[in-house]
Amino acid sequence: MLGRCVIGEDESVTATRNVGPYRVYRVEEPKTKRITRLVFGLWFFGVALGLSVEADLGVNPWTVFHQGLAEILPISIGTAIIVTGLVILMIFPIIDEPIGIGTLLNITLIGIFVDITLAVLPDLESLPVRILALGVAPILIGVGSGFYIGAGLGPGPRDGIMTALTGRGLRVAVARTVVEASALIIGIVLGGRAGWGTLYMAGTVGFWVQTFLRRLSLDT
Repeated sequence: MLGRCVIGEDESVTATRNVGPYRVYRVEEPKTKRITRLVFGLWFFGVALGLSVEADLGVNPWTVFHQGLAEILPISIGTAIIVTGLVILMIFPIIDEPIGIGTLLNITLIGIFVDITLAVLPDLESLPVRILALGVAPILIGVGSGFYIGAGLGPGPRDGIMTALTGRGLRVAVARTVVEASALIIGIVLGGRAGWGTLYMAGTVGFWVQTFLRRLSLDT
């Protein structure tokens, strides 16, 4: 089944097909370039999250949740990211959100890249170095998001929740606040570590994502 989306006066066609209960985006040309940029962006994203965790000054709301989940299971943070993504993926047919190869690779690769980063990164003991690591993390997240979202291969599972809420009438800012505040509160209850870095990440990531998405997106 093909789905058509019309935006303003310009028509943009996004093809999907049904695979079981899911609507799945078709990979548009140039396929190799899109997939390469997707994987590169997810790697940047995973490294950025690993830096923010290692800085130990507070992480973004979803990573607080993943830290808490990793504490109670117990599993690695990367595995917690993968488990969370898989659980969210199960509700996509219910909220009528399409998926793509970008959704599936987002679920698997970011967690793997976070665990690899934490394994190879030396312990950051100096406070100035930790502040520097946290300082560059939102910028790297912005670059990574620009590449992987800009590849046009489907949203990440956590983004899908937000877009489902906006599709039901909530403004983007409200939907984002609801989703991330919920993840933060649950994460703290589970044992995740929030701090001033959490406020810094929450306040700056959106700016850097918007900045780099305009420059790195393959589609208008």
